[in-house]
Amino acid sequence: MVGSAMAIDLSKKHKVTSADYNQEVLDQINDKSAAIDLLQLDVTDHGTLKKVLQPFDLVICAVPGFLGFNTLREIIKAGKNVVDISFFPEDGLTLNELAIEHGVTAIIDCGVAPGMDNLILGYHNEQMEVTDFECLVGGLPKIKKWPFNYKAPFSPIDVIEEYTRPARYVENGMMVTKPAMSDIEHVVFDTIGTLESFNSDGLRSIIFTMPHIPNMKEKTLRYPGHIEKVLTLRDSGFFSEIPINIKGQEIIPLEFTSKILFNEWELGSEEREQTIMRVTVSGTNKGVAEKIVYDLHDEYDPISQTSSMARTTGYTATAAANMLLEGLFQEKGVFPPELVGKHARCFEYIMRYLKERNVIYHQKS
Repeated sequence: MVGSAMAIDLSKKHKVTSADYNQEVLDQINDKSAAIDLLQLDVTDHGTLKKVLQPFDLVICAVPGFLGFNTLREIIKAGKNVVDISFFPEDGLTLNELAIEHGVTAIIDCGVAPGMDNLILGYHNEQMEVTDFECLVGGLPKIKKWPFNYKAPFSPIDVIEEYTRPARYVENGMMVTKPAMSDIEHVVFDTIGTLESFNSDGLRSIIFTMPHIPNMKEKTLRYPGHIEKVLTLRDSGFFSEIPINIKGQEIIPLEFTSKILFNEWELGSEEREQTIMRVTVSGTNKGVAEKIVYDLHDEYDPISQTSSMARTTGYTATAAANMLLEGLFQEKGVFPPELVGKHARCFEYIMRYLKERNVIYHQKS
């Protein structure tokens, strides 16, 4: 869903090839744009992957999270500049020396969140002394459907990962780890009303690249009541990876649950959804207290039939891709977006690129 939107966006200016393991997915891209070349590819076949990549100037890696780290590593070893939105659980910064060795620029976590929130923080960290950073973000369906009132605008298995991976945040200069879905709070947004927020492990790289900021937190947004139902599943063992025996056959509860929830949460190709995000950066500017807030409310585009999550995530990545191809950022190594946003010209380029596609961050101080 996100990959096809990126391919279509890039194909307006560049020669693009889309690769996927699933031929049906490729056929769907072909239905939307005949300008994109198609290639059936198994990214876990590293020899073939390296050979396939050779003619290309730049790669966007948009595989599911569990495939992301190894795929990114092989792209770097192939000597190709890359923008990554696979949001893998491993630490992408460990590939920095490999990228430098191969003369590669790799921008990772380059979506909406992680992604744009990092970019915003990186920019304002150069303008002021930041003491507090918070990102609230969620992708939600326009129409609520009982019991979960939720549809997954990206891979459902990665959604479940959000619900099981312990959440790290920074408080008073110390890293704190809590269970995912802890510290549930209600937050009011002018455009959608009350949503519930909960801890999720979304800070990722900024824990390590911005250690001077004493308070940093990322929380996920859902419609009220959603998390109570998911907590019931988790605490009842439905997310367990320990096999259980049913009539002589062993099954893993998490795999069973994922299959059920995939059918329940799968977002239809023309189903309307929305992305809500609020990024707050607080601190002092030349000794004066300052708080800057960015609000985003983006919705499904019926004209291009593009989901909001594809627009907000994918167009951030294609902005970074065009920025690299135009030579605005040429440093070698692995860079999360906060290390890109510190350069005002890069920040302004990406914000302008998104605005041209009607993905608009409203800023207030």
